[in-house]
Amino acid sequence: MALPQRDTAYHTYADYLAWPEDVRYELIDGVAYLMAPAPARLHQEIVGELFYQVRNALEGKSCRPYIAPFDVRLPKANEADARVDTVVQPDLLVVCDPAKLDERGLRGAPDWVVEVLSPATAGHDQTVKLAAYEHGRVPEVWLVHPTDRVVTIYRLAGEAYGRPAIHETRGTLAVATLPEIEVDWERVLPALPSASG
Repeated sequence: MALPQRDTAYHTYADYLAWPEDVRYELIDGVAYLMAPAPARLHQEIVGELFYQVRNALEGKSCRPYIAPFDVRLPKANEADARVDTVVQPDLLVVCDPAKLDERGLRGAPDWVVEVLSPATAGHDQTVKLAAYEHGRVPEVWLVHPTDRVVTIYRLAGEAYGRPAIHETRGTLAVATLPEIEVDWERVLPALPSASG
């Protein structure tokens, strides 16, 4: 399912900052997409448990986890912030370079991104948003499919994502770019619907 566009105009981060705060948008290649309404409870439980595990794994380390809403500006080159035309809000991200962080969020690629797919956003996340992560050179992206009980993992191989790896959400799974993070799916699974119902 495609997310609705704000309009047909080309927008930048300068425009984005001027929009009312009560409506959330993501900006991808100058196109403003209306964010879906507040995620379902199950989505929030999954994101919350993942954040908890990641936060504990990174305790005492320089890398920091963040959850949406948190603006990630993905410049194409060295353009000024006002001219950046891609601003996304991943469900969960980790940043290891504190120089990329400022009061508005992050400028540049996070080290790892997780998107928990929902019916309202799955198509957008797996196409438009994934392409933005690839162009922004995010090294590793996990797309968690709660209904299918799998996680699809994309990793940069040169300039593009290589063939995705697909894993069932069982046991534990380490993040390739941040091996100190190992997700324990058994602790996430109680929040997921059973395979039979």
